Amino acid sequence: MNFLYVNFLYKHPIVNHTSTAIHNNTTTNNINKNKTLIQKMKKGNKYGIHRVISPKGVLPQPANKLDNNMDEIYDNEILIDVQTLNIDSASFTQIEEQAGGDKAKIAEIMMDIVEKQGKHRNPVTGSGGMLLGTVEKIGDALVDKIDLKVGDKIATLVSLSLTPLRIDKIKDIRPDVDQVDIDGKAILFESGIYAKIPTDLPENLALSALDVAGAPAQTAKLVKPGDTVLIIGAGGKSGMLCCYEAKKRAGVTGTVIGLTHSEKSTNRLKALEICDYVFAVNATQPVSVLELIEEVTNGEMCDLTINNVNIPDTEMTSILCTKDTGTVYFFSMATNFTKAALGAEGVGSDVTMLVGNGYTKGHAEITLQLLRESEKLRKIFTELYA
Repeated sequence: MNFLYVNFLYKHPIVNHTSTAIHNNTTTNNINKNKTLIQKMKKGNKYGIHRVISPKGVLPQPANKLDNNMDEIYDNEILIDVQTLNIDSASFTQIEEQAGGDKAKIAEIMMDIVEKQGKHRNPVTGSGGMLLGTVEKIGDALVDKIDLKVGDKIATLVSLSLTPLRIDKIKDIRPDVDQVDIDGKAILFESGIYAKIPTDLPENLALSALDVAGAPAQTAKLVKPGDTVLIIGAGGKSGMLCCYEAKKRAGVTGTVIGLTHSEKSTNRLKALEICDYVFAVNATQPVSVLELIEEVTNGEMCDLTINNVNIPDTEMTSILCTKDTGTVYFFSMATNFTKAALGAEGVGSDVTMLVGNGYTKGHAEITLQLLRESEKLRKIFTELYA
């Protein structure tokens, strides 16, 4: 009996030890497996080429098709719960004309673009826009390395023409301000720029201004004291911001000329009192506009012309109204650069032509500050966009 008792006691701890070891190993394996699953967020490319489906080897903007699957994100992406799309003016104008002003058809066209491309790049204008949304998830490689956290409200400052986008539902379309409210998701790449929505400005107001932030910021860089500046499309949102910044930079010795189209935009610009001259003209008629600017400038023409229009065929108006030693800044996405280059050559103009870049350092801060500086400008923007 004693032998059996001792033998039982001897075997019992061995059995328990083995069982515990097996249990511990299983637990450890499960933990390691879970860690692997948690950590296995796919590594993404800084510029987002991992989202390009076709053609391979190109960046997201010129790509024909992007992967807009939002079920999982790469380690260097930011997932955004989208609230509003701010469509590029040239793009929205084209879509609205194609749809005959019918909101249901506008929605259908937009859904079709995203369905085919995985992003919103207008196949006619090639342009996109930007968006307003809330940060839903941040990739592992970006956590604690950027100034964003889940729940932050942001506006993306990169084009929708390169942003992976999924639209689940179009809730509202506001043609007067080129904005579309949706339920959907989007991806911001590691190289993508953004601005946190300020607390002192209404969201849609900030969104509208940030959509064109590159224009007034570039104006700040280009205009020198005493310059004569012509702004085409001066009654729109980018135009008004450019006029304000141009007048501030050109000073009392400079001259700012604003060209508008409709009676409404003309009256709006005049009420701001930031231009020395405001004319309602057809910017697609270069000869008549040239004669007008010759008269206003006593034949001296303009040091700088900024083109903000959302319609084609205004290239030669911009070139002819600018001095040979001057600069034309084409911010408009409706610009045909072949027409501009060959047109300048055809009239023997040595004007410097700049391609509109939606980004320049500090552009978001510069643009939002204009709305804070000018009570009149903010009031008009609030009435139109807030």
